[in-house]
Amino acid sequence: MSVDHYENFPVASILLPRRLRGAVADIYRYARSADDIADEGEATDAQRLAELAAYRAELHRIAGAGGPAGERLAPVFAPLAATIARHQLPITPFLDLLSAFEQDVTVKRYPDEAALLDYCARSANPVGRLMLHLYGVSDAEALRQSDAICTGLQLVNFWQDVRIDWRKDRVYLPQDALRRHGVGEEDLAACRLTPQWEALLGAQVARARALLHSGAPLTRRLPGRIGLELRLVVQGGLRILERIEQARYDVFMNRPELGARDWCVMLWRALFARTAA
Repeated sequence: MSVDHYENFPVASILLPRRLRGAVADIYRYARSADDIADEGEATDAQRLAELAAYRAELHRIAGAGGPAGERLAPVFAPLAATIARHQLPITPFLDLLSAFEQDVTVKRYPDEAALLDYCARSANPVGRLMLHLYGVSDAEALRQSDAICTGLQLVNFWQDVRIDWRKDRVYLPQDALRRHGVGEEDLAACRLTPQWEALLGAQVARARALLHSGAPLTRRLPGRIGLELRLVVQGGLRILERIEQARYDVFMNRPELGARDWCVMLWRALFARTAA
């Protein structure tokens, strides 16, 4: 279960109310396509930023109640504009996501946890806030818990994908944490499983788990299938963290993935456990 490419995004899930599936799919299409512009293919950085700038212009057009979307971007923005209008969605989360995608093009290292969490606040949290808006939930505590879940899931993705991101010349482990634990980027390149590496990634895993636990009460507040959907997502993140620990933090050669047994465990916990693993 990866936050990357929004695999945790509950697109057309059977657990979603039918009335929301189209809206969620429209939001997903926007986020996925913008993420792919920033991350996929052989385009130059300048080309990627130009494409993302075109997305920004379309968002401003929608916010300003302008004319129809340009023909090239209409498949993404025509349905998105209708969904935003129908559900009165705020435009800020879409702009925040876009700023994170633009940052992906130009920023490859993060000096400290604060910088990383700022990125997560724009790359992950807007998705949860948009979902809450669709569910009609907007109180401050729900938003805080949603942000904790989304940031936690984003960190889970980073820690399971250390090797994949390294191949893209991206290091999401904070630079000050690397220094504090005595781990260098040469260790990442060589896939060295040292006590220092275990301590470093163990601390990051604990941070992600704490965030997921902090947001977990929200999953019991949301009604019916929506709450179950979110409980499964949180349990998926927690299960990945368990798998990382079981592999003694070897995410280089043993990237954790969820199989049928994991899904059985997650479903049982989502239905019956009051506290997560």
